[in-house]
Amino acid sequence: MERHINTIGILTSGGDAPGMNAAIRAVTRSARYNNINVVGVMRGYQGLIDKEFVKFTSSSVSNTIQRGGTILKTARSKAFMTEEGRKQAYANMVEAGIDALIVIGGNGSLTGAQLFAREYDIPIIGLPGTIDNDLYGTDSTIGYDSALNTIVECVDKIRDTANSHDRIFFIEVMGRDAGFLAQNSAIASGAEAAIIPESETDVDQLADFIERGKRKSKNSAIVLVSEAQKDGVGGAFYYAERVKKEYPQFDARVTILGHLQRGGTPSAYDRILASRMGYAAIEALLEGQRNVMVGIKNDEIVYVPISRAVKMNKPINQELITVLNVLSI
Repeated sequence: MERHINTIGILTSGGDAPGMNAAIRAVTRSARYNNINVVGVMRGYQGLIDKEFVKFTSSSVSNTIQRGGTILKTARSKAFMTEEGRKQAYANMVEAGIDALIVIGGNGSLTGAQLFAREYDIPIIGLPGTIDNDLYGTDSTIGYDSALNTIVECVDKIRDTANSHDRIFFIEVMGRDAGFLAQNSAIASGAEAAIIPESETDVDQLADFIERGKRKSKNSAIVLVSEAQKDGVGGAFYYAERVKKEYPQFDARVTILGHLQRGGTPSAYDRILASRMGYAAIEALLEGQRNVMVGIKNDEIVYVPISRAVKMNKPINQELITVLNVLSI
């Protein structure tokens, strides 16, 4: 190990994701097992600047593995985006005796971690906590599986009214630049189509869906749409308006699932994933690793340079698109 670590800080940043508390628990207890002190940083990077520090013990994380959200709270910090803000954050870390940092969050959070580590030579380990599943180098992110289950539960209920009224429902889900939630929830719920950013340049996805739908005998359908805006309009509304103008024979409706996708009890998979990643984060520090994100590939823990995790685009499996198209006929 490059230098002895007595105390680590842990924070959650950006959007919350089910399983973050399981990760906090795993980091805290793994650290304490190895006689490393833990400081919980409240409200993300802003907490570093405002010195919102709380000493964590094993009992601090009791009865948290099943809870959604994050007990550390989370916030987006404009101040941390400035040199002055990061300088204050570092000074507060030094004053508090924090030797290393564990950051749980998505692309923006880990980008901030990368910059902070570069400027002040801080050992930082990132954990991928985002429902979008868009970080490169890991098969799954903490919260993705739980959000997927929430979406499928909602779609199952919407299907009932879609069938009753012979309607096309455009259901908008999160994932502005990534279609993992839309594509996989469409397969899992038996939806007729998914409209995702990864396929925008290939075909007119709406026209393709309508054309495939002509082979079906019913007029009801479920279409999962990633939230990316089109012509300044939310994705689902954009396509519903197109149906109204271009295919008036169909009755289209829109449902935006919104923030309910973030909440709720984490799935068993996310609890296990977060626990393994939290444990691995402390192991990485003990091995002298720094500025890496903990990921999972083929059910094995891996360490990915944070720079690659945030800069590389994570490709969607094209086979998933073919599977949905074939099974939705």
